[in-house]
Amino acid sequence: MFVIIGYVIVLGSVLGGYALAGGHLGALWQPLEVLIICGAALGAFIVSNNMKVLKAVGKCIPGLLKGSKYTKSRYMELMALLYDVLQKARKEGLMSIERDVEAPHESPLFSKYPNISHDHHLMEFITDYLRMMVSGSLNAFEIENLMDNEIDTHHHESLVPAHAIQKLADGLPAFGIVAAVMGVVKTMASVGKPPAVLGEMIAHALVGTFLGILMGYGFIGPLSALLEQKVDEATKELQCVKVTLLASMQGYAPAIAVEFGRKVLYSTERPTFAELESHVKQKKA
Repeated sequence: MFVIIGYVIVLGSVLGGYALAGGHLGALWQPLEVLIICGAALGAFIVSNNMKVLKAVGKCIPGLLKGSKYTKSRYMELMALLYDVLQKARKEGLMSIERDVEAPHESPLFSKYPNISHDHHLMEFITDYLRMMVSGSLNAFEIENLMDNEIDTHHHESLVPAHAIQKLADGLPAFGIVAAVMGVVKTMASVGKPPAVLGEMIAHALVGTFLGILMGYGFIGPLSALLEQKVDEATKELQCVKVTLLASMQGYAPAIAVEFGRKVLYSTERPTFAELESHVKQKKA
């Protein structure tokens, strides 16, 4: 929603200012310039990225039009889930959660938290390390190192589409210059025409530069920045799980382990101690 609002503000400010200055909006409508810029940019984008990156970009674009799913309520649900799992393991032994870990979608424990259990990647991260805790074959330091490596890999992989989009945005002004130069070449080939006609042709050529810069910095570039923010939020969620599980492995009670996870969250989404405690008790009830 905010993406659409931002685009409306960009267009309203640029076109509105131009119109108020006495400009004619019709002069900016140059479909051939758009064809040159967008076609060249798309071709370069395809050349510079493999199929895996192209699919990743296409998959993440629809999500950019939605709001962030990483809200306070989601984090409280995540920490309530971790608390329930760790509490069951503490009371009944680690082997008691083996069936829940092996088949989380059939587990009554995980089914209480649909927002978390429907997130495939997050569930895989949680269950993989719970499975290691059940096996008892790794200590806390080894698991922490493995977690760090997996989180780093996930972070870098998730940033690949953002970097590809940013490179596309960086190239659009240059393709705008290409379109403008081609328009100037066309104008120079018609140098015998009246000055009024030549002036109009030069104006049309300069629209290419305008469109390239506007699309690069007003439309495509901001998408890259937004995607990076979403990746950082996803990484923070994994860090919350990491800190909570490691605290449990080091002998802390589930309530304290969850508090470790709460403290690593961003302040804008971090629930208070009382809010989290109330939510956990409500879920237990």
